[in-house]
Amino acid sequence: MMLAAIGMDGAAAGRTRPLPERYDYREAGRAIPVKNQGSLGTCWAFASLTALETSLPEAERMDFSEDHMSLWEQFPKGQADGGDYIMSMAYLLSWEGPVAEADDVYGDGVRSEGIPAAKHVQEIRLYPSKDYERIKRAVYEDGGVQSSIYTDLAGPYSQSSYYNSQTAAYYYDGTAEANHDVVIVGWDDAYPRENFRRQPEGDGAFLCVNSWGEAFGDGGYFYISYYDTNIGTSNVGYISVEEPDNYDHIYQTDLNGWVGQVGYEDETAWFANVYTAGERERLEAVGFYATGPDTEYEIYIVRDADGAPSLKNRTLAASGSFSDAGFYTVSLDRPVSLKDGERFAAVVSIKSPGKIHPVAIEYDPGDGKRKVDLTDGEGYISYDGRGWFRAEEEGCNVCLKAYTAKR
Repeated sequence: MMLAAIGMDGAAAGRTRPLPERYDYREAGRAIPVKNQGSLGTCWAFASLTALETSLPEAERMDFSEDHMSLWEQFPKGQADGGDYIMSMAYLLSWEGPVAEADDVYGDGVRSEGIPAAKHVQEIRLYPSKDYERIKRAVYEDGGVQSSIYTDLAGPYSQSSYYNSQTAAYYYDGTAEANHDVVIVGWDDAYPRENFRRQPEGDGAFLCVNSWGEAFGDGGYFYISYYDTNIGTSNVGYISVEEPDNYDHIYQTDLNGWVGQVGYEDETAWFANVYTAGERERLEAVGFYATGPDTEYEIYIVRDADGAPSLKNRTLAASGSFSDAGFYTVSLDRPVSLKDGERFAAVVSIKSPGKIHPVAIEYDPGDGKRKVDLTDGEGYISYDGRGWFRAEEEGCNVCLKAYTAKR
């Protein structure tokens, strides 16, 4: 097996309804209050939760806590050194949050513990790099899309040769990697190139909301040229956000989520996690990552699991495919009533075209951003579903969750 850098590209969903040439959340009544991260390195948390909030129906809108996300104990660097959307996804998909801002107010440096999640995030999509039609479609139909830019601006009052404060227009054409997260909430295909301090080769821009308060840009909003180096390269959409009573329990070992990938130099691989059931539980769904577009899967369940040899005694429970990369929760064709204390396994066969390491894993890359525990799980990885290797002995946890309800 080989650890590999994350390759998070997706695929267009094939929707064909025409999009307008110009769209603005403010004009459509979908805007939420602009937030302010202050001097802390928490743009990633603000962008994630802003995008999440815009994906909710108006009647369910909430202001979620960035403190609770960014001060989670799994992220030992805290709020000073920044983060990324991988961390946001891990926090949300683990059901650690989101929680209401009123329950954990931003800026005091203290995290309120013991607060249950106000919502359960069950699906997050990663849209393809620079696929502007797909990004627009997501913004128009689902919610704001979290993306990243490079900026040398340090706050609402700073200046940059890449930013025109008179028109609230930003364009960077260099080679630096992204260092700041924003949320795309609209676009204008005819936005004049002349509005930028440095003129791009053509018209058109995304409307984005920042996290520097209303003093920045146009009340917190600004335009970023379609020709910007980084905008639209990483694109995150929070799609399925459910009530916290959707399931009664989540089984998981990958609190830090998709940090890397493993595989066998082939687009197909198998992976499994073994769990021990509680009392009177019914297994209803499993959740895992598609590491690339057009991923196909088969889900199997093993009853009375007892190590690798028992994984051959599996029963097909669901199958299908995903058009986009991301995390998905898949309901089983038929729920499985588990015995009290029964050891059971979720087994997945996955095929991700063009990928040679298709299985998402949690591991410690040594960057100090995550606290990884390899002692709490029993995961397996296989080339063909016959010979299995313990994931923990390879230095990783398998990203494969299971969801149960009381029976």
